[in-house]
Amino acid sequence: MTMYSLLQVAAEAASNSRGLGFIGAGLGAGLAVIGAGIGIGRIGGSAAEGMARQPEAGGRIQTAALIFAALIEGVALFGAVIAYQIQGKLEKYPAGAPPGACRRIPRSHRLHETQV
Repeated sequence: MTMYSLLQVAAEAASNSRGLGFIGAGLGAGLAVIGAGIGIGRIGGSAAEGMARQPEAGGRIQTAALIFAALIEGVALFGAVIAYQIQGKLEKYPAGAPPGACRRIPRSHRLHETQV
């Protein structure tokens, strides 16, 4: 029953382009984190296998695995931050406004050539 209500909310959100933007931002953040989890899991598994095969190289393998895991975590954090920034940009604009409507500067606030 809960899945049906979630699908209804998703269908309502997909009815306009702003809702699709929110869905895309959420998917972007989720996929970045899931991809990082899969990548770090594979690194950990491969490092454990490599240390089991060559115990004398365990220190070098562990150092390399830690560096690779940190790099993957940095990329995942970057992807999640960018997705949340996109979501923040979408929240600023009203739902029915045209794409450039909120960025227009009123004439009274513009600098004219004589004021420069």
